[in-house]
Amino acid sequence: MDVSFLGGPHPQRGVGIVAPFDFALDRELWRWVPDEVSLHLTRTPFVPVEVSLDLARLVSEHETLGEAVRALNAVHPEVVAYACTSGSFVGGIAGERAMCEAMTRAGEVQSLTTSGALLEALQELGARRIALVTPYTVSVTQALEEYLAEAGIEIIGTSSLGLTRHIWKVPYRDVVGMAREAVRGAADALFISCTNLPTYDVIPQLEAELRIPVISANQVTMWAALRHLGTRAVGPYQALIDQSARQRPVTPEALPESLPGAMPGAMPGAMPGSVPETQGPALPEEQEGWA
Repeated sequence: MDVSFLGGPHPQRGVGIVAPFDFALDRELWRWVPDEVSLHLTRTPFVPVEVSLDLARLVSEHETLGEAVRALNAVHPEVVAYACTSGSFVGGIAGERAMCEAMTRAGEVQSLTTSGALLEALQELGARRIALVTPYTVSVTQALEEYLAEAGIEIIGTSSLGLTRHIWKVPYRDVVGMAREAVRGAADALFISCTNLPTYDVIPQLEAELRIPVISANQVTMWAALRHLGTRAVGPYQALIDQSARQRPVTPEALPESLPGAMPGAMPGAMPGSVPETQGPALPEEQEGWA
């Protein structure tokens, strides 16, 4: 059978991803990736240590990162990202920069980390006062707060779970609950930390309720990696990705008495997809057609 009419496969641009051994959310990363880009993932070697500052240091040693990047060299990625928040903030800003330099030396390719991408994203959004959600223990959360403080970021509220394992099993409801608890004052944005914490589907829902940009570890990692590639991440109405989603809600006085296509019970000036504050956001599993 002649299959010449199929053409292709179409050329793919590669993003190399170095993840900790216990990373379980490969599929979540892919959801931000446009069709012309492929992800090439590798993991750091297993170490029998629970999620802690000790683990963060072990999975981010320069030798470990160098070996991972050299393994990725075979597929020639155009950029390499270290997808681990705690592993990239544990050494402070200087430590994060040194990690990028170590990866670049090993692969001769531009490199970035989740924590470095976080600072890029906050700068992009003009956010200096943020609320913080983490699944970590107190000590790991405090290390993240110190990293952000070093960058001149003020934390106005924090909520954490104190987990040392199985972070990828946290349900969306718990993420939403922590977000509501963390936003206690006037925040410029909310950051949900840890690349092993599921966040993709709740970001637009939380932005609709909280009326501030909501960014997550996996989101900023992919946004920054794809931006370094000269292309854009894809996603459903997320402020970091979609400029139109960054607009502040319009005040009720500025709106006409009725808007074509307005949903019954929708709040005047609410961001698209938002719901009355008394109801809370529709979680993904409650949305029609969600699977």
